[in-house]
Amino acid sequence: MATLAVQQKRIGVAYWMQDVLRQIEKVSDGFESEPVHDLRTALRRCRSIADGIMVFDCDPAWKKMKRAGKQLFQSLGGLRDTHVLRDWVEQLSPERDATARALEAFLDRREQELRATVAAALEEFDRNKWSTWSRQLPSRAVRIPLDSPVFAHLALERWHQARALHRRALRNRTKVAFHDLRIGIKRFRYTVENCLPSLHEFWSADLKEIQDVLGDVHDLDVLWQTALAIKVFPDSESHEHWRMRVEQERNIRLQKYREKMVGPDSLWKSWREALPRTDELRSLGFRRLEIWASSLESNQAHANHVTELALQLFDGLADQVPIAKQESSRWILRAAAFMHDVGYARTNRGRHKVSARLIRKIIPPPGWTDDEIRTVSLVARYHRGALPSETQIRFRTLSESKRWLVQFLGGILRLACACDMEQDAKIRKVQVEASGPVLMLRAQGYEEASSLAEHLAAARYLLEVAYHRPVFILPGEVHAA
Repeated sequence: MATLAVQQKRIGVAYWMQDVLRQIEKVSDGFESEPVHDLRTALRRCRSIADGIMVFDCDPAWKKMKRAGKQLFQSLGGLRDTHVLRDWVEQLSPERDATARALEAFLDRREQELRATVAAALEEFDRNKWSTWSRQLPSRAVRIPLDSPVFAHLALERWHQARALHRRALRNRTKVAFHDLRIGIKRFRYTVENCLPSLHEFWSADLKEIQDVLGDVHDLDVLWQTALAIKVFPDSESHEHWRMRVEQERNIRLQKYREKMVGPDSLWKSWREALPRTDELRSLGFRRLEIWASSLESNQAHANHVTELALQLFDGLADQVPIAKQESSRWILRAAAFMHDVGYARTNRGRHKVSARLIRKIIPPPGWTDDEIRTVSLVARYHRGALPSETQIRFRTLSESKRWLVQFLGGILRLACACDMEQDAKIRKVQVEASGPVLMLRAQGYEEASSLAEHLAAARYLLEVAYHRPVFILPGEVHAA
């Protein structure tokens, strides 16, 4: 139990950011192999956690933290490689032949050069800023509880990415492909370790073994390329001997990988079965978008209310207007309504354009497509300001059916936003009351004599253009004649 408690503490951005500062002190003492490895591991985990949290949180401190650790991380990589390659030379040639001695001499010289590079990087590393971020960022990370379904959704995204790299590596069998696969599995492992500790408890041994196996393959590839580059082989016999030894060790590890990761009972399958089902992806993807937007949108009550009104209008019109891919369109409207004001965090003037730009940069979460995210950005763009026009390149390049959808959903969102112009939720509900030559809407809480009337009269125009009918907005409940 005590061991488990210690392991459980070795997760989260707070632990690893503090560990970076601890390991820096150890590395500075002598640039030994273990502290260099531990510092690089801590930095990699911090950067990996930041990659995951940045999906949900737009605080610029995450990107600054990643950038601050990048130079130090990269400088440590070369030094770490010399330590690892020396270990492999000892393992592959215990008798220390001429090739081994030449490799060791080269690695000794290289290590001295890299120690100076690492020392300079340590000197430039701003520990005060890092300490500030280590106090600031954990409080933002804990907004999403560990083992949350949205973290499982993120892990599934990492699973898909690693799985695609797995297929490519088995198909191409190149050194680069297996190196990329190692990185993909490492990102998946760190996501599970730091965000889904309950699953990691069962998967940790397998994840570490697979990562280590691929790490050995990469190290052997680097060793061979280094030996070829510096021309250490005294004759063809030595060249062939080392080639066979490296190839043998490499094949042993690739076979271990295949035993675990290929076939109907592979680890890919067992990992996938524990992650969200396909029918959950759409809603979990939307929840991710909500969390991301809430990190920018200060008035979430307004965003929620506008979303409710927009969906009421959509559902009331859905029976009367033929909408292709109706379910997808409803999700698009829902996402655009919740995220329509995220640009307000950057600016007031032209915030609708900034909102569109921020949304457009989102990588579609599993369950969503690139086309849907682009449509969400356009619908959010037209919740206020200028109407859609062929002078706007992003609108002009759409197909005719997509133009109509953007106008239709944008018209609904524009009217829903107008109903909550004062952000007081005074208009509680909107109902589609009548169709035919005129679209009649009942708005509970609306008063015709109020200052809102003129605003609604202007806001309804885009919906009228898409619906091809006048829109009348009436106050109160429907009363019997």
